[in-house]
Amino acid sequence: MAEVEAVPTFGSELKDGFKPANVWVANGIAWLGDIESFYRERSVIEKEYSAKLTALAKKYFEKKARKSASLSVGDSPTMTPGSLESASLTTWTTHLTTLEKRADEHERYGNELVTRVADPLKHISTRFEELRKRHVEYAEKLEKEREGSYADLRKIKGKYDAVCQEVESKRKKSESAFDKAKAQSAFQQQILEMNNIKNSYLIAINVTNKHKEKYYHEYLPEVMDSLQDLSEFRTIKLNGLWTLAASLENSMLQQSAGQVDHLSQEITRNLPHLDSMMYIRHNMGGFKEPYDKTFEPSPVWHDDDAMVVDETAKVYLRNVLNKSKSQLGDLRREVDRKKREVEQMKRVKQKIRDGTEPKDEVTVVSQLFMMQEDLHQVDRKRLTAEVETSTITAAVGDVTLGAKNHNFKSQTFKIPTNCDLCGERIWGLSAKGFDCRDCGYTCHNKCEMKVPAECPGEQTKEERKKLKQERQEAANSLLKPTGTPVASTSHSELPDLTRSNTMNSLSSGYAASAQRSMSGPLSPAEDAPPELPGPRPPATTIPTSTTGTVRKNRVIAPPPAAYISELPGSTPDGGASRGSSSEQKGKMLYTFEAGGEGELSIVEGREVVILEPDNTGSGWVKVRAGYKEGLVPTTYLEILPPSAIAPQHTGQSARPPSTYSNSGSSIGTSAGKKKGPAVAPRRGAKKLKYVEAMYEYTAQSENEHSMAEGERFVLIREDQGDGWAEVEKGGSTKSVPASYIRNV
Repeated sequence: MAEVEAVPTFGSELKDGFKPANVWVANGIAWLGDIESFYRERSVIEKEYSAKLTALAKKYFEKKARKSASLSVGDSPTMTPGSLESASLTTWTTHLTTLEKRADEHERYGNELVTRVADPLKHISTRFEELRKRHVEYAEKLEKEREGSYADLRKIKGKYDAVCQEVESKRKKSESAFDKAKAQSAFQQQILEMNNIKNSYLIAINVTNKHKEKYYHEYLPEVMDSLQDLSEFRTIKLNGLWTLAASLENSMLQQSAGQVDHLSQEITRNLPHLDSMMYIRHNMGGFKEPYDKTFEPSPVWHDDDAMVVDETAKVYLRNVLNKSKSQLGDLRREVDRKKREVEQMKRVKQKIRDGTEPKDEVTVVSQLFMMQEDLHQVDRKRLTAEVETSTITAAVGDVTLGAKNHNFKSQTFKIPTNCDLCGERIWGLSAKGFDCRDCGYTCHNKCEMKVPAECPGEQTKEERKKLKQERQEAANSLLKPTGTPVASTSHSELPDLTRSNTMNSLSSGYAASAQRSMSGPLSPAEDAPPELPGPRPPATTIPTSTTGTVRKNRVIAPPPAAYISELPGSTPDGGASRGSSSEQKGKMLYTFEAGGEGELSIVEGREVVILEPDNTGSGWVKVRAGYKEGLVPTTYLEILPPSAIAPQHTGQSARPPSTYSNSGSSIGTSAGKKKGPAVAPRRGAKKLKYVEAMYEYTAQSENEHSMAEGERFVLIREDQGDGWAEVEKGGSTKSVPASYIRNV
């Protein structure tokens, strides 16, 4: 067996072959049990002299033959060894051959074999097995950490997808919400949140990739090298015991001195790394490192892998960078200190192996493992901080320069407190958040990383109050509309006539009763159509003043029914022309207030004529109340069965009940008003556009519609340049390929 200049290691050559290497090492440790059994049986056979020794040698030759392959190259080598055996097995063969030549034994030698060879073998075998299990536990821990990093990345990816979905939901809500400004503000805030989470996702990708690289190029190779060292250490211990047994034989059996000397020479040639070299040579295979993780855009929010670096995002990135930089120096010093401790312990282990240090090497190796585990934990934190720092610095530079960071401390607010960033109340049973000890800035836990680094420094109590007021005003301004909403073209020329300014004109005692009846049915006078520009339907005009504005009459009580008609110019008994049995009617289950163009405000309980039923699943029905026409939610309407006999007008002009009441019985009307269900989005009350599928298409995800050739859909959004259009089918809005449809 020739000397080898460069000794290859498991970590550099086998990469991720820990499991088969562990089995190989376990076989070697278990093999110590065989050797222990050999010496115990040898102690008995020694008393029976040469006949028994010959039989014993033959027996263990057979055992060696059965285990030769697994002990030499493992259970699953990539290349079969043929008749080759490992250096230890070769030495073992020489040992058995020497035993066959020996025939003169006695009682003392048998007793010494038990006390000086067999018992130490059992002891070191147990300790080696415990140490090997520590290797396995540590390798499993590393693998779990790697999988944990992947799981954390998937979790952040899922969070990113969820926030993208939430952005899309906020966008849709902003189109149909009653409070456009608040909905738009919520949408913008959600976009900012999405940008922050996206940045966190990109950072997490880099961190995961770095941890993965460390795992395959540093952490796992270190464990593999340590496992190799354990195997070689086992060989060293085994060589020592073999040498001891040979010495006993040499001292007791001078006749067999030549055979024992030969055996000793063979043992000294069994270098610890030779077995490892043979195992490596027969188990080398192609290793392919897993690919780096890359950015995956959300299926509902098409984006690229560029960091968001606008001013709002820079605030978040600055805070993350500041936090990472503040930790990085301490972590680096801690890593250096622990590395020095590990190196020192390795030198102690080498001294023990060289025989210059009288300590237990297994204990030292156990301590070394504990130190390496501690070093690993700190080094992971250091690596994370370095990657975060380099990632952010590469994207926006060192944005912490000149920053005036807040001196935030965790705080439990015992009184109602608003966040100075978002303006929302800090809720919760414990109401935990952060408070700047210098300027008094308060914020949610979730808002801490979004706070600009603009701390004015330590402030007095009065200055803090002033700053608090300014910050709350700035935060509340985010909830207000930033511009004047554009009026619809069909109502741009109308005068400002609303129920609120009508009530402002009430100055008599009737104002109180009218105010109490605000939530009750609208008076017939309020059903008068407004003046619209352009062509109008016939017979829908109302009197106007000479100035062209709608006359605002103060309504005390509705006029008698004889003076009211559903259409101007019609008579009380002329309703049969419009109330024919062929018209489908419905009844309002709840009061509905119009929130957009084309919608119609109707009170609870009023009967309406259904003009266009909800056949497309849009959630809206076109109805007529009096002479007014408009859209109401389908869920607010009850379809009435057709009447067999049309009601006949008696010709009486009985006075209908007063819409406004002076009695106190109507005071509680507003409090008892029923609230209707949620209203479906209505596509901005625009005229519906329909498209037709030119080709058949099968949905590839839950966010897409399947189409059959010739099938029609309601067009919600045209192609914005990404090749997809949004259509509605059965009340569900999803995407389809824009090139597969055409307008009809």
